[in-house]
Amino acid sequence: MTEAIRVIIVDDESLVRAALRVFLESSDRFELVGEADNGADAITLVRATQPDVVLMDVQMPIMDGIEATQRLTREFPGLKIVALTTFCTERVIVPMLSAGASGFLVKDTSPDRILDAARLAHEGGYVLSPRVAKELVTSVQSGAASATRELGRDEELTERELAVVTLLAQGMSNAEIAAAMYVSEATVKSHLGRITAKWGVRDRIQVLIRATQLGLVTLV
Repeated sequence: MTEAIRVIIVDDESLVRAALRVFLESSDRFELVGEADNGADAITLVRATQPDVVLMDVQMPIMDGIEATQRLTREFPGLKIVALTTFCTERVIVPMLSAGASGFLVKDTSPDRILDAARLAHEGGYVLSPRVAKELVTSVQSGAASATRELGRDEELTERELAVVTLLAQGMSNAEIAAAMYVSEATVKSHLGRITAKWGVRDRIQVLIRATQLGLVTLV
């Protein structure tokens, strides 16, 4: 049997923590190992419980999720943090992702997608809510006009790789991209691996940013 993914919840709203607790405890793929209501307590809790994934709110008292994420990813490089918050603006999204979050979901995301995001983060993937992806792309586009340039020959994407990037910009997970393209998740991961190698970036978030800077992504 596959070992359960160890998760902690960090949110200053007790009702949100209770809802997330129900989601996690409804699945045998996860083990809830603790809860905290601020970033400072989250750091203490992570040190004590050694979780695999943290579901992290952003705006909290004492220490916010951005600072907590920065500290935790520095101290625990293998820890995966998924932001789960009400706020969906550039001033929150960009700092949280830059701090090392492996995903960013809004709190009205379906329970199944929240659990899928925790699983994907544990497996090394990244997940953005569609609204978050749109806000991120819009943010990058607003400051990228002067940075747009031609792709070098070694940076050019194949038709399939460009399709993956386009779907990624819509906030799709690997599984959703695979379904849309009628290929396997392994094939999508292979495409993403080649894209990151061509562009010299580390993850799908950076792929999205680079694609926008290069003018390859347009929003509808």
